[in-house]
Amino acid sequence: MPGYDAPAREAAPVKILIAGGFGVGKTTLIETVSEIEPLRTEERLTSAGVGVDDLDGIESKAVTTVAMDFGRITLTDAQVVLYLFGTPGQERFWFMWDDLLNGALGAIVLVDTRRLDRSFPAVDFFENRGVPFLVAANCFHGEQPYTVEEIRAALHLRDPNTPIHLLDARLRDDARGALLSLLDMLIAKAGVAATG
Repeated sequence: MPGYDAPAREAAPVKILIAGGFGVGKTTLIETVSEIEPLRTEERLTSAGVGVDDLDGIESKAVTTVAMDFGRITLTDAQVVLYLFGTPGQERFWFMWDDLLNGALGAIVLVDTRRLDRSFPAVDFFENRGVPFLVAANCFHGEQPYTVEEIRAALHLRDPNTPIHLLDARLRDDARGALLSLLDMLIAKAGVAATG
């Protein structure tokens, strides 16, 4: 009709987890990409964590997430709003991961290749639950000494097609690129499920 403007389609909400071990950059990634002031549940590391929290390789870490992080990004080109939930990385808070997973369509598992052994529990968590995920290797200090192939071999991923991205969690384009790749993967899997 002349003079009639169709209402804009409302963006579809999608819940995504940003998961990984202690000190891999989950909070930083969410802060980098969120269009809103992120909700953070960080507390200062105290002497209570001595002997419990392994700070080997991250000795300068002063705060840690104790519940979750939350951020949001609207991808207008895809007409999707991503709700980002960051998991706590310390082992004593992993019991919360199943609750955070409720309703999530996929995840980014952030890893630190300087301490790759701390990434296995996060990878196992999503593999064991059949949740689609991609691995994002955070390049600390702008450096990544390993190739995607070396990281894939070290992680022993069950699905050899699990995407692996090299990124710097401090760079918006890197974080957004990983989220778009995850979204493309979720759309492809939904298309296969619908036709299969």
